[in-house]
Amino acid sequence: MRRPSTALLVLITGTGTEVGKTWVAARLATALQTRGRRVAARKPAQSFTPGAGATDAEVLAAATGERPEEVCLPHRWYEVAMAPPMAADLLGRPPFTITELASELRVPDDIDVVVVEGVGGVRSPLAHDGDTVALARALAPDAVVLVADAGLGVINAVLLSTAALDGWPVRVVLNRFEAGDGLHEANRRWLEQAGIATAHDVDDLADQLPLG
Repeated sequence: MRRPSTALLVLITGTGTEVGKTWVAARLATALQTRGRRVAARKPAQSFTPGAGATDAEVLAAATGERPEEVCLPHRWYEVAMAPPMAADLLGRPPFTITELASELRVPDDIDVVVVEGVGGVRSPLAHDGDTVALARALAPDAVVLVADAGLGVINAVLLSTAALDGWPVRVVLNRFEAGDGLHEANRRWLEQAGIATAHDVDDLADQLPLG
């Protein structure tokens, strides 16, 4: 990946699909910009159903003021809603590797923070030879944000995901958290007692990042 040597790299992943990774990534980009940081967003590959609404790249681009084709390169848009390497196979497009995805990422020299969003869960296929864990190895992020739904099943999902991400500083965002909800509050306490730092507000997350 080509990025300024002083830029903070934040990798956004999740415990699974539909947990709100793109929403968190876009909100984080906005929060960082309100703090005076210059932010770029990148999506190494995306798959989607045509006509089903804005793609992840379009949502992220709207948050950072970039073009969707800068966020995710056009040849990495796969018009089938399944894991990108599976979508590529179905569409008859060439196989690709984590190394290729990582090497394609470029950001301008004046950027302070790069937000990179993966796909699906941490072990969901991202390329033909790897997942978001492999992408983390390739990119060496400064921080990893793990997005999880605050409700039932989050403890198991977070513990399995953070174990897979061992070696990186992981911050867990409990998305859709409702203060006063007994289950959500109990889940947060249990995770924090297990030594896992959690946030349920993206502004709080922005304040936790090692911005220097």
